[in-house]
Amino acid sequence: MDVVLGVVVGFFLWFIARYAIGGFYTIGPNERGVLCTFGRAQRLGELSTLSDPLASHLGPEERERYNYPQVRVIGPGFYWKLPWQSLHRASIATSTVSIAYDPENPKANAGGQVLEAVTKDQLNTGLSGQLRYTVTERNLYAYLFGVKNPVAHVMGYFVSILRNRIANFEAPAASHDPLARAGELGGVQGISINDLRKNLRDLNEHMDRDCAGAAPRYGVQLDAALITGIDPPPDVDSALAAINTAHNHVSSEISLAQAAADQRIVQSRRAVEIETLNAQAEVEPLLALASQLGELAGAGGPGAIGAYVRNAKLALHRKASRLVLPASTAHQLEGEATR
Repeated sequence: MDVVLGVVVGFFLWFIARYAIGGFYTIGPNERGVLCTFGRAQRLGELSTLSDPLASHLGPEERERYNYPQVRVIGPGFYWKLPWQSLHRASIATSTVSIAYDPENPKANAGGQVLEAVTKDQLNTGLSGQLRYTVTERNLYAYLFGVKNPVAHVMGYFVSILRNRIANFEAPAASHDPLARAGELGGVQGISINDLRKNLRDLNEHMDRDCAGAAPRYGVQLDAALITGIDPPPDVDSALAAINTAHNHVSSEISLAQAAADQRIVQSRRAVEIETLNAQAEVEPLLALASQLGELAGAGGPGAIGAYVRNAKLALHRKASRLVLPASTAHQLEGEATR
């Protein structure tokens, strides 16, 4: 009897220690939790991934495949759960990994340092950079229960999009301005390695937009993809260096020629402006005189212009040291002098 009582008391004490006291748990500031009752996560009614704006990044077929229920997310704090409930935690802190990191095989891609990709002109190049991601609590069901290894799925998703973008990348159209073309950085237009190096910012922005579907798919939000290095094989890199050197020399000559031509054009325009102003300065007094004579003829009658001309001649005659007259006028003056 005492043995049975001892077993019952011991079981009761074990139950209290195991479930009553051991049922308390905490959620840290960078953690979120989901509580499951008999293995089923606590849901928020009939809400699903399609009810969230995250679903706008999914295609029609993907909307049916990645339709996860929305669950009640437990924030930081101190809680207690029942014996038949289980807790699943997830860290929402931002993590940074190399773009060549393979969670399932850490030794792959040169130990997670360089990711290989093929360009549109069949050049094998190595990519290096970083990827920042964080678990989104708006789709925590997908991260905890949707896939077995969400980080591996996200890295595979990112790498596939990146390799497709590298293989089909085309640089923006070149400017028609010779001076603008001469000042372009990054080498010759049309060579994939040069195009990629010159447009790294555009490539990173494209990757941010293309990878927006990771959150509704796997519950992992890609915060930023920063590709910092694009390195072709050594033999290809030396050939590209020679091509770029020649291109830079030609670009420099074009820039100098364009600058000299622009300077000559500016000087010519300035000379035309000066001559135009000089002509206007000479024409303005004549126009003013014509206007005054018109007013004088209208106010003084037909003889006013003749009187004005005679008076103007008198002023000129006073300044002249020698006067040349027609023969008839000279004879007339001599006759008047004789009388």
